[in-house]
Amino acid sequence: MTKVFVTGATGFIGSAVVDELLQRGYQVTGLARSDRSAKQLTDKGAEAVSGSLTDLDVLAEAAKQSDGVIHLGFTNDFNHMDQAVKQDVAAIEAMGDALVGTNKPFVNTSGTLMVAFTGRPATEDDAGDPSQLRTESEVTSLNYAGQAVRATAIRLSPTVHDETRQGFGTIAASIAVNNGYSAYFGAGQNEWPSVHRLDAADLFVKAFERGVAGTVYNAAAEEGIPFKVIAETISQTVGIPLKSLAADEAKAYAGPYFGPTLQINNPTSSAKTQAALGWNPTHPTLVEDMTTFLSSPANVDHLKNN
Repeated sequence: MTKVFVTGATGFIGSAVVDELLQRGYQVTGLARSDRSAKQLTDKGAEAVSGSLTDLDVLAEAAKQSDGVIHLGFTNDFNHMDQAVKQDVAAIEAMGDALVGTNKPFVNTSGTLMVAFTGRPATEDDAGDPSQLRTESEVTSLNYAGQAVRATAIRLSPTVHDETRQGFGTIAASIAVNNGYSAYFGAGQNEWPSVHRLDAADLFVKAFERGVAGTVYNAAAEEGIPFKVIAETISQTVGIPLKSLAADEAKAYAGPYFGPTLQINNPTSSAKTQAALGWNPTHPTLVEDMTTFLSSPANVDHLKNN
């Protein structure tokens, strides 16, 4: 039985990847930072390895003992992204070095934001912008393709979603709820790609099974949703006013990080990914899941208090 080592195995996306692997008959070992996480894995029928992304010896040994790695773990500390990426690169190198010369699959996680502002829908062939910190992680992992590792990277949309949370979509809703109005910027035509977490999980497993070494795959089920549509969905569902703001008002509305982020234009094509791996997203859209989530008063109250 093929044994897969998964980091981030109890996270929002990683837990779905573990479920997909188990359903397909794989043996799964997941990295677990706590007893609770370990129990979540063992209750599913997976094995747990105790440790964190900073335990490089643990990562290396688990990778060595596996038939391949899916790396989803990441410290999402938006205030210290440079340190988060530094930690991620060290983890990638620990696992990648353990796989050198084996031709085993190593699927890494990156993001579509590193190919934003291309002036057109980004494709799998677009190189990551060096100014985007996670580009270093992607490049580090793909370099192992030249060392007999079947290294690939999945660029996740910033709005990975289901009916319980919607990535940057939920953050946008929280910002709106706490401001008392939902805003877009200018005409609101900047676009965000999206992918349902179950479609993303399917893509990770497909890349593990037959991804081509050195290749990037785009996890974008929806190529681009105008941000105005997202803001309108929040406004209409929650029942708060909708406003257009100037770009220089974004920081006061959303803060120093998310002010610019809400204005990012990141349409992303997955045409090559779908053709190469036979990936056919089938799950609900971002707007459908946001509408379901925001229709719950309890969820809206939670956004007000967090």
